[in-house]
Amino acid sequence: MSQAPEEETRTVRPYAVTGGRVKSASSNLPLEALVEVVPNAGDINRLPPEKRAIMQHASRSYVSVIELSALLHLPIGVVRIIVADLADQNFVRVHSTTAVGARTGQAPTLSLSVLESVLNGISAL
Repeated sequence: MSQAPEEETRTVRPYAVTGGRVKSASSNLPLEALVEVVPNAGDINRLPPEKRAIMQHASRSYVSVIELSALLHLPIGVVRIIVADLADQNFVRVHSTTAVGARTGQAPTLSLSVLESVLNGISAL
Protein backbone atom coordinates (compact mmCIF):
# COMPACT_ATOMS: atom_id res chain seq x y z
CA MET A 1 0.00 0.00 0.00
CA SER A 2 1.53 3.36 -0.99
CA GLN A 3 1.23 6.63 0.87
CA ALA A 4 -0.95 9.49 -0.34
CA PRO A 5 1.05 12.28 -2.03
CA GLU A 6 0.34 14.66 0.91
CA GLU A 7 1.75 12.15 3.40
CA GLU A 8 4.89 11.64 1.32
CA THR A 9 5.41 15.41 1.12
CA ARG A 10 5.09 15.78 4.89
CA THR A 11 7.55 12.94 5.41
CA VAL A 12 10.19 14.22 3.00
CA ARG A 13 9.75 17.97 3.42
CA PRO A 14 11.28 18.43 6.92
CA TYR A 15 14.32 16.45 5.80
CA ALA A 16 14.68 18.70 2.77
CA VAL A 17 14.17 21.90 4.81
CA THR A 18 17.08 21.10 7.12
CA GLY A 19 19.31 19.72 4.40
CA GLY A 20 19.17 16.33 6.06
CA ARG A 21 20.46 17.61 9.40
CA VAL A 22 18.84 16.44 12.59
CA LYS A 23 20.96 18.69 14.80
CA SER A 24 23.05 21.81 14.62
CA ALA A 25 25.57 23.17 17.09
CA SER A 26 23.02 25.41 18.78
CA SER A 27 19.74 23.72 17.85
CA ASN A 28 18.94 22.47 21.35
CA LEU A 29 16.83 25.55 22.04
CA PRO A 30 14.23 25.38 24.81
CA LEU A 31 10.64 25.25 23.59
CA GLU A 32 9.84 28.51 25.36
CA ALA A 33 12.85 30.42 23.99
CA LEU A 34 11.72 33.70 22.45
CA VAL A 35 12.80 34.73 18.97
CA GLU A 36 13.06 38.32 17.73
CA VAL A 37 14.30 39.77 14.47
CA VAL A 38 17.60 41.63 14.66
CA PRO A 39 17.18 45.23 13.47
CA ASN A 40 18.54 45.67 9.93
CA ALA A 41 18.84 41.90 9.61
CA GLY A 42 19.27 41.99 5.87
CA ASP A 43 17.32 40.99 2.81
CA ILE A 44 14.90 38.22 3.75
CA ASN A 45 13.69 37.80 0.17
CA ARG A 46 16.68 35.56 -0.55
CA LEU A 47 15.81 33.19 2.30
CA PRO A 48 13.90 29.92 1.82
CA PRO A 49 10.15 30.12 2.53
CA GLU A 50 10.39 28.58 6.03
CA LYS A 51 13.04 31.07 7.13
CA ARG A 52 11.06 33.96 5.65
CA ALA A 53 7.96 32.83 7.53
CA ILE A 54 9.88 32.73 10.81
CA MET A 55 11.25 36.21 10.11
CA GLN A 56 7.76 37.54 9.38
CA HIS A 57 6.28 36.08 12.57
CA ALA A 58 9.19 37.25 14.73
CA SER A 59 9.16 40.74 13.23
CA ARG A 60 5.73 41.50 14.73
CA SER A 61 6.62 40.55 18.30
CA TYR A 62 8.56 38.01 20.30
CA VAL A 63 7.47 34.51 19.39
CA SER A 64 8.47 31.26 21.06
CA VAL A 65 10.10 28.36 19.28
CA ILE A 66 7.12 26.11 20.02
CA GLU A 67 4.70 28.74 18.65
CA LEU A 68 6.73 28.91 15.45
CA SER A 69 6.46 25.14 15.16
CA ALA A 70 2.67 25.38 15.42
CA LEU A 71 2.37 28.38 13.09
CA LEU A 72 4.55 26.79 10.39
CA HIS A 73 3.11 23.27 10.82
CA LEU A 74 6.66 21.90 11.10
CA PRO A 75 8.14 19.50 13.67
CA ILE A 76 9.82 21.22 16.62
CA GLY A 77 13.20 19.69 15.74
CA VAL A 78 13.08 21.26 12.28
CA VAL A 79 12.11 24.67 13.68
CA ARG A 80 14.95 24.50 16.22
CA ILE A 81 17.46 23.92 13.43
CA ILE A 82 16.04 26.72 11.27
CA VAL A 83 15.98 29.20 14.18
CA ALA A 84 19.54 28.22 15.14
CA ASP A 85 20.63 28.79 11.53
CA LEU A 86 18.94 32.21 11.48
CA ALA A 87 20.63 33.12 14.77
CA ASP A 88 24.02 31.99 13.42
CA GLN A 89 23.43 34.20 10.36
CA ASN A 90 22.49 37.17 12.63
CA PHE A 91 18.93 37.41 11.31
CA VAL A 92 17.32 36.69 14.69
CA ARG A 93 18.19 36.87 18.36
CA VAL A 94 17.06 34.09 20.70
CA HIS A 95 16.19 34.85 24.32
CA SER A 96 16.25 31.79 26.53
CA THR A 97 15.06 31.32 30.09
CA THR A 98 17.59 28.53 30.56
CA ALA A 99 21.08 29.50 31.64
CA VAL A 100 23.58 28.81 28.87
CA GLY A 101 25.75 26.80 31.25
CA ALA A 102 22.84 24.54 32.13
CA ARG A 103 22.41 23.56 28.48
CA THR A 104 26.07 22.93 27.83
CA GLY A 105 26.65 20.94 31.00
CA GLN A 106 28.80 23.63 32.61
CA ALA A 107 28.17 25.10 36.05
CA PRO A 108 25.57 27.89 36.06
CA THR A 109 27.02 31.38 36.19
CA LEU A 110 24.73 32.67 38.95
CA SER A 111 26.37 33.07 42.30
CA LEU A 112 24.91 31.81 45.55
CA SER A 113 24.41 35.37 46.79
CA VAL A 114 22.23 36.21 43.77
CA LEU A 115 20.12 33.11 44.35
CA GLU A 116 19.77 33.97 48.06
CA SER A 117 18.66 37.50 47.16
CA VAL A 118 16.02 36.14 44.81
CA LEU A 119 14.80 33.70 47.44
CA ASN A 120 14.62 36.47 50.05
CA GLY A 121 12.70 38.68 47.64
CA ILE A 122 10.19 35.94 46.91
CA SER A 123 9.81 35.17 50.62
CA ALA A 124 9.11 38.85 51.30
CA LEU A 125 6.11 38.73 48.98
